[in-house]
Amino acid sequence: MILALEPITSGSILFDGVDLATLKGRDLFALRRRVQPVFQNPYASLDPRYTVEQSIAEPLRVHRVGNTASRRRRVADLLDQVSMPASMAGRLPHELSGGQRQRVAIARALLGDPALLILDEATSALDTESERRFQQNLERISRDCTTFIIAHRLSTVQRADLILVLDRGLLVEQGDHVALMEKRGLYFHLAQQQLAS
Repeated sequence: MILALEPITSGSILFDGVDLATLKGRDLFALRRRVQPVFQNPYASLDPRYTVEQSIAEPLRVHRVGNTASRRRRVADLLDQVSMPASMAGRLPHELSGGQRQRVAIARALLGDPALLILDEATSALDTESERRFQQNLERISRDCTTFIIAHRLSTVQRADLILVLDRGLLVEQGDHVALMEKRGLYFHLAQQQLAS
């Protein structure tokens, strides 16, 4: 609904004070440039025929922003932001690990300097070490934009400023990790289950 891909059926979603349900045409297009998603399966979001550089630079090429050299510099800068060496720019998606593909997807989302980054189960396919590195990169990246993280794996959200706990589509708890653990409610029980496994 934040991306306006699904209709808002009740309530409202405000972004910079504007009700998203009222946006249409150019205003909706402008919103989508400021809100960037990174989906659960980064392999599906990358064209298997495009190199890392082509995947990240495609929106610049399509919108005729800059020339080849300036686009190449922008891609190198974005790869640096997500802790990937520029030497990876010529690789194809099948030559990358899951964590590397996810970083390419994030680099592409950061291309337009979004005000809001939506990460939908972005770490679900990552092993523990890749998730730890992803979290470190995310903390650095999130300094410049608001980040909305959708996750079942609580280790992904433990350091968030605000955690919203949903149960069957309803908001049942909210707070930071410490406050939610102290409440000993649903979040606490989910955390106990995940730590035990």
